Amino acid sequence: MNCEVVVLYFARSAELAGVRTETISVPQQITSLQLWEEIVKRHSRLAAIQDQVVFAVRQEYVVLGDQPLVLHSGDEVAVIPPISGG
Repeated sequence: MNCEVVVLYFARSAELAGVRTETISVPQQITSLQLWEEIVKRHSRLAAIQDQVVFAVRQEYVVLGDQPLVLHSGDEVAVIPPISGG
């Protein structure tokens, strides 16, 4: 069963994707890595930051891996690249 989630792109991920937000359809039960792969299918340039990116799903951090996620329509998934500061 699929659901519609809102993907929010920040900083470098927005530059690479060319969008700041979009709604995508993904399986309701998916691992964080599979979710990333679905996003990269749409925006292949994001593959450049795969080793540095983290997600926030419903405002909770999730690392890319085999961690299972249960998504619901309307959930927000933030793509957060590395952020430097001084």
